[in-house]
Parts: sequence; C-alpha cells; structure tokens
Amino acid sequence: MKPNDKNAALPIEKRPFRVLLISASQRRQYNCPGVDSKSRTLMLRMAEMLPKEWEIDLEDLGNVYARERIQSCNACVSTSMALCVWPCNCYSKNDSAEPDLMWNLDLYSRLDMADAWAFIGPHNWYGPPSNLKLMFDRLVCMNGGNPKEDLIEHKNPELAMRLEHSEEWETLSQNHLEGRTAAFFCHGDGGGDEIDETGRPKKLRHKAYFDPEKEPFENEREAYAPIVWQCRYSGIEVPDQLWRYELIGSDKKYSENQSEDMVQDAHSMQAFDDWVEAFVSFVAKKGKVPPGKYRAYGYVPPKHTWSEIKLGWRDARMRLGIPPKGSSPEKQQKLGLNKDATLFPGKSERNRNG
Repeated sequence: MKPNDKNAALPIEKRPFRVLLISASQRRQYNCPGVDSKSRTLMLRMAEMLPKEWEIDLEDLGNVYARERIQSCNACVSTSMALCVWPCNCYSKNDSAEPDLMWNLDLYSRLDMADAWAFIGPHNWYGPPSNLKLMFDRLVCMNGGNPKEDLIEHKNPELAMRLEHSEEWETLSQNHLEGRTAAFFCHGDGGGDEIDETGRPKKLRHKAYFDPEKEPFENEREAYAPIVWQCRYSGIEVPDQLWRYELIGSDKKYSENQSEDMVQDAHSMQAFDDWVEAFVSFVAKKGKVPPGKYRAYGYVPPKHTWSEIKLGWRDARMRLGIPPKGSSPEKQQKLGLNKDATLFPGKSERNRNG
C-alpha cells in the first residue's frame, strides 16, 4: 500500500511494516537518454511483488531536466565528526542557492521511516551510478553524526573540534539508522557487444593496456562493495544473499538492451524475482526496526541566523588571511601548507591571481 508518513509517529507495534525502494540509474526518459532505465522497471516490478499490507515507498534517482541534483558531501567528518550533523546541515530544503535533491525529496526522513531499503542499479565503469554514490556520501552523517547542531553554532569547526573531545560527545555520536536492512541488486551488460574473443574492447588499438585477467572483480557485485560496507560499518545489515549481480544484455548492442528486451529474458527476470523473494523472506522474519534516539523523521532544522552572521565574519577574515587564533587554518597558514587566503575562493586555482 502507499506509505502514510504519519504512521511513523505510531508505536512500533501499531505502525505498518515499511520499505523504501530506490532505482539508482541515472537514466530517465525526461532527459537526454530519452528512455527510462531497466532499474526503474525492476523497481516497479518489485513493488508489485511485495506484500500488500506493507507500506511501499518508491523513489527514482534518475536525472530529470532542470531538476535539482544530490549535492556533494563536503567531508565535514575529516575536520571533526562533530561537525557532521545528523541529518546533514550542509544544505537545506528548498534552497535556491544550492538546491539539493536529498533534502527536497525528504530522503533522510524516508530512510529513517523505513524498516528496510532495496537499491536497484547498474554498474557504471566498475562502480555504482554517481547519483547513488552521492547519496551514500551524504549518508556519512548516519554513522555518528552530531544530532545537536546548536552545540557547534550550526557549523563552527573550532567548536566542533572541542565537542569531539568532550564527554558529552560519547553519548551524542550514534549510528542513527542502525538495525535496518539494505539490499542491493546490481546489473550490468559486460560491455555489450564491444568485447572481442579475448575479453578486450574490439576498438582498442593498444591491446596490452587492457588485461581482462586483471579486471577489478571476480564477482561483479563487488562494484557496489564501497556502499555495502558503508552500510555495514553504520550498523545497517546487508546479508550476502541480498547483495547480488545479474548480467543483462551481454553481446547485445545497447539499443537492443532496453527494459522491453530485458523482460523477455526469462533467466534475468527469474534471478531478480529470486532476489525479491529472498528480500521478503529475510525482512519479514526480522520484523520492524525501532527508531533511533535522534530521528530524521519529524526533524525541523533550527534557526541559525546569528550563527550564520558569525560564520560569515569568520569567512571574511579567512579570505583576508586572518584565521581564528589556535585554529587548524592558522596552524596551516604558519606552516605555509595550503596557501588559501583569497578574496575569490570560487575561482579556480588557475584564475585566482589574474
């Protein structure tokens, strides 16, 4: 059934079981590909196969013309874990300056409300699609992120560094989505019809550059290993049987390997259906997952006008080469490390100095 977000406020024994299904392909018919993806077809197929009493939440991360994108992670954790706020406060909902699909689709909340997640996507050059990778980069905050941004005045790095060394931090830093299940079905075409009898690209002139015996993975599912292990690191359960790869459309031209072709491939469809059945069996037996102490569901970002003014003053002084006393930027400046004082930080290194 369709999800009702209000149910997330109910006691765990009274709310329905809920799953979030995500099509991770970049392709949508409303952009230059002009055709919807196989991942989307599989996501919709999966939704039809799930128990009718479950709440089924669907999302497609494909690129649509003029729609906002998932903004990049700014790597706040590398400054201080306490600077990485849960849910991410580097961006905000309906921001005109930096529109962010993660916030505008309420993905933090929807991940929180779900008991289990299922991701369906292709391989793109030995890795997951960039939209899916961006999403998981932005989910670093689910692993130990700071749930109280007021303690660091929204985004003050010096306050965050101090907080990270405090006793209070030990109680704040938690795996905020721990206990949920994540499943991954990844598919690829093995290079379509571009591969010769030796396993090399037919059009490659310098054949020695590409040794098929040294390609990265024996099991192609390993292309998704970085995000699978990110989940496991963060307390998200990813059973081996729910992490699968299927070869779809090998030896075919790309134009002959669309959704309408895929659904006629009985082997591929059976492999996907088996994965869905394994997902249903596992998560149904596991049951509903209690929410964490600090929820993304129902989260309302605090006002931080005064904090922004102070951070703006810090930024202005940094541009003039006057970092805060005792700060990491001051220490780097004294050592001549990054040489990043500039009135025009938005310019490329090449164009900064005229």
